[in-house]
Amino acid sequence: QVQLVESGGGSVQAGGSLRLSCAASGYTYSRGCMGWFRQAPGKEREVIASIYTGLGSTYYADSVKDRFSVSRERANNALYLQMNNLKPEDTAVYYCAAKVAGGLQTCARPSYDYWGQGTQVTVSS
Repeated sequence: QVQLVESGGGSVQAGGSLRLSCAASGYTYSRGCMGWFRQAPGKEREVIASIYTGLGSTYYADSVKDRFSVSRERANNALYLQMNNLKPEDTAVYYCAAKVAGGLQTCARPSYDYWGQGTQVTVSS
């Protein structure tokens, strides 16, 4: 059974940084996808960053490119999201997700198999 648990959310002022962590247990697919989504009030959940575990290739949504960085630590089976230069529009609940299927294009698509419970990120101006 795959379980994903996020941590590291919180409140920060615009321009600040946060690092989200996702502890993944039971996820053993060497050619799958792990990613970060977010959902702001009144908006649909969107994939913002993902990584193809087979090659380590990454995908970023345009809204976070050059500010956010996704990484994976194989030894601890953990996923991270380093968020820099945060903006008020980054305020959302952030979710860690994983799926069995892999490939960079697949990792950029929003259909994932497993989800964490979410962690709130609030950026004030």
